This record gives sequence, structure tokens and C-alpha cells, in this order.
Amino acid sequence: MGGVVIAVACDHQHRFSKMLVPRITMLQGLGVEGDAHLGVTIKHRYRVRTDPSQPNLRQVHLIQAELLDELASSGFAVAPGDLGENVTTRGVDLLAVPRGTILKLGADAVLHVTGLRNPCSQIEKFRSGLLKAVLLKAPSGEVVRKTGVMAVVLAGGVVVPGDPVVVELPRPPLFGLEAV
Repeated sequence: MGGVVIAVACDHQHRFSKMLVPRITMLQGLGVEGDAHLGVTIKHRYRVRTDPSQPNLRQVHLIQAELLDELASSGFAVAPGDLGENVTTRGVDLLAVPRGTILKLGADAVLHVTGLRNPCSQIEKFRSGLLKAVLLKAPSGEVVRKTGVMAVVLAGGVVVPGDPVVVELPRPPLFGLEAV
């Protein structure tokens, strides 16, 4: 089970979208070098206000390009990096992997998937109507979050577009992803 990295992005400031760059460097236990979310403790501005000592389970944000394709077919122009992700992939159903999945990117970087990104009102400010397209209610009443997954860096390394993404599922029992 695998795919490919199609884009990488980083921003040293807390902005909604991230700038595409030719490469990013993952730092073990910290995240993406030079990114505003780099660190052992949480960097998400809202969560820092509530408890800045929380562990940073959101060091790296990944989105599958298939979501961007789906949004484009619904009339939304959304490019890699626009939704604040560090890594855009193709060929891996990121939303379907269980908690604890290992993602190997390129030759060296290893990520541990911690959960789903919880979309917020900034998405609506970015494109009107977009929040409704990425945050749904299933017929069962369950909330469906489509804005990618969050991960922590287990092993650092350089990641560039074109790098393979290798997926290693955890041992059973498997647990579904929850918002982090």
C-alpha cells in the first residue's frame, strides 16, 4: 500500500495556507523545519491558549490530492498547500488509515499518524461554502472530516515531490482516526 508525494509546503508564520517549497526537512520529534507548528508542545494558536503544555500531535499535516480533485469537481479551486498542509500525497487513502499507522516518506522520513485534522471556520473564510464540502454528517450521524491527517515525526529526513509514500499499518486491534 503506497503512493507518492506530489507537493510539500512550509510557512514560518501562522497563516491558513502554506507556501509550496522544493523540499522540506522533517526533524525527529519536532515536525517540519522552519514551520510555525514545529515543536514538542502544541503550536495551534487556539490550543496554546487553553493549555500550552499539551504534546504536539499535529507536527505534520498531510492531505490527499484526491480531496483537491473532489473539491475541484464541485467548483472549488484549491491547490496543494492552500489548506495548510505540509505534504500533499496521491494514491493513499489517508482518511481510511487507522490510528498509529506509519508513513515512510522518501528515503528517511518516518511519520506516526495521530489523528484527523479538525476543519475550522478559517476554511470558510478561505473559500465560501468549502467548510460544508469538507465537514459532513454521515447518514449515521457521524461527523466526517475530510481535511487530512496529522502526524508526529519518528525519524527525520528530507521530503520532496516525487518521493514514495509507504504505508505500514499497526498491529490489531485497529482504531479509527479521531480529531486531534
